[in-house]
Amino acid sequence: MAKNRQNEPANQPNQQNKKSKQLDQYRKDHKDSTLTTNQGMPVSNTADSLKAGERGPTLMEDFHFREKMMHFDNERIPERVVHARGFGVHGYFQVYEPLTELTSAKFLQDPSVKTPVFVRFSTVVGQKGSDDTVRDVRGFATKFYTDDGNYDLVANNMPVFFFHDAMKFPDFVHSIKPEPHNEMPQATAAHDTLWDFVVNNTESAHMMLWLMSDRAIPRSFRMMEGFGVNTFRFVNAEGKGRFVKFHWKPLLGAHSLVWDEAEKLRGADPDFLRRDLWEAINQGEYPEFELGVQILEEEDEFAFDFDILDPTKFWPEEQVPVKIIGKMTLDQNQDNFFAETEQAAFHPGHVVPGIDFSNDPMLQGRLFSYLDTQLLRLGGPNFAEIPINRPIVPVKNNQREGFHRMSIDKGAVSYSANSMRGNSPAPDPENGYKHHAEKVEGRKTRKRSDSFNDHYRQATLFWNSMSQPEKQHIIKAFHFEVGKVKDKTIRQRVVDMFNHVDGQLAAQIATGVGVNPPESPGGSGETAASPAVSQENTVKAATTRKLAILIENGFNMDDVVQVTTQLGSAGLHADIISKNQGMITSADGQQIEANKSYAISSSVMYDALYIPGGKQSTDQLMKHFDAKSFVNDAFVHAKTIGAAGSGIDLLMAADIRQIMLADTNTTNQVVTDLGVVTIHDTNELTAFTQEMIDNIAQHRHWARENKDGKMSG
Repeated sequence: MAKNRQNEPANQPNQQNKKSKQLDQYRKDHKDSTLTTNQGMPVSNTADSLKAGERGPTLMEDFHFREKMMHFDNERIPERVVHARGFGVHGYFQVYEPLTELTSAKFLQDPSVKTPVFVRFSTVVGQKGSDDTVRDVRGFATKFYTDDGNYDLVANNMPVFFFHDAMKFPDFVHSIKPEPHNEMPQATAAHDTLWDFVVNNTESAHMMLWLMSDRAIPRSFRMMEGFGVNTFRFVNAEGKGRFVKFHWKPLLGAHSLVWDEAEKLRGADPDFLRRDLWEAINQGEYPEFELGVQILEEEDEFAFDFDILDPTKFWPEEQVPVKIIGKMTLDQNQDNFFAETEQAAFHPGHVVPGIDFSNDPMLQGRLFSYLDTQLLRLGGPNFAEIPINRPIVPVKNNQREGFHRMSIDKGAVSYSANSMRGNSPAPDPENGYKHHAEKVEGRKTRKRSDSFNDHYRQATLFWNSMSQPEKQHIIKAFHFEVGKVKDKTIRQRVVDMFNHVDGQLAAQIATGVGVNPPESPGGSGETAASPAVSQENTVKAATTRKLAILIENGFNMDDVVQVTTQLGSAGLHADIISKNQGMITSADGQQIEANKSYAISSSVMYDALYIPGGKQSTDQLMKHFDAKSFVNDAFVHAKTIGAAGSGIDLLMAADIRQIMLADTNTTNQVVTDLGVVTIHDTNELTAFTQEMIDNIAQHRHWARENKDGKMSG
């Protein structure tokens, strides 16, 4: 079934290609053009200002200089309050089958139609200049350019949120941002004010476990799930409504970095995630995500032991299965970061007929906040006319003027109803948007439903669902994040708070942050688990993974050629890494280019490591501290390591000894132990390489994590 879903439908006339035509025209207009002023006048010289004599003062009449500097001085716009650091790509979405029974949304009806999309991935807390691999929630916002106007699915890579009501959003963001007296720390939750907020707002317990989990440090935007978080509605043509939650499922599976990797990447390549996405698309390895929905009938609204409108809760997939309805393919990088990614304006209130809202209190607040923030950031109410935000269908209304108005509206009439223009543009009672006819009644009150008051059971459900390595990662994250809190009272309150989730978890947090364990082990009483939320149960594949190959002069060329050829056929990529970039000579006099050196590469940038044979090469590698560090990092980060022939000697030099290595008495035998794959006979490496591919697909070999080569500790 999954295979059939991924097949492309037959080519049919595409009604949704207008956005692509706009981009093609943009490229055509800007190819091989003459430099002009903003008024279109050709420019003869843009390197020298107009002066009174060659060494004289610049003249005020130099309009080209004034215009150029004026624009430069005003190029920056206010960055987003949250989600400031983002990266956007283009693509398209196709539904697998008509969803007429569920929704009247047109883009979810015809499998032959490719709906253009623009997706912006982002971190939440950091400024624009912060790093990609910080521990943070990731945004996953998708703009669908549909025949009914733009639809924005504003999602995160975690299905729950920190609080129930949007009223707390300013308080939460103030607490997690750099502290106002010294503007530190940047792009992290590891400080007093955030954890002070947490212990005083215990509804955040569930989300904080997700934030401490591996989900907060994804391996790639291509390997990251997306969740709509809030509860929406599907409404069909008959007006029947159903509650819905949205899911993006990456076809490569959901995978993460380990914390030590993430920290090292902040120095080695702070743009690691955006570079990974950019390069994958340029190589034609288009990221694919399936769109899934969880559907609840309105009569089942109160059928669960949690409130389905509570944004601090998710709907366990074991109770409410995810129906896969379509696939998104991201196949084109942006042409201009500022014009597209930076000026893109997303808003959960940008819906189309067939999609409506629920009474989720956090969603209701977002409907105001997202729109309001664009007015300052993009300079006024006409941000929808910016090309990246412009719908592919005509916009016809009586809204006029304002900053940065692009449209030139004709005629004297700008109001409804009117007779001078035959009441045009007129509402369309038949096809226009209709809100779901939900009966609403109640007294005005600043209260929250008692059904929102359970702050711990789903947090325990999440903890119960984690594999043992994932649990250890969460505990270590608490040790780092809470350990950075200076106020010991807050640290103690964190331990006491999470004792309501799980007593053992609280005790282990206490051990690492220097406070007292709970006097009495606690817990919420929840014993169930949801296997779907553990990344151990995700899709596992080696496709598009990156391999480092360490060589020096005197390496065995056949070892490299055999392995890289087979890896390439399996969709993997390899970099040749040496002490210096440039040509490296093999033992038989052939040459290959080392495209990376230790100075510009690191084990943390790769998914696996291979050391080919060649005694001269291995002898040199064993003298290099960087080479041994490369091996050691790959080992403690639990990545697949392969070594052939004399390459095994480097593993020994790096102190990887008690792992079972290939025996010289069985030279043609492939030996695998905890993701370390070795062979002595390098004449035929097919079985060896396939074993490496199978091990790389596992992502990590957790029994090795944070252990030295002797497997001590």
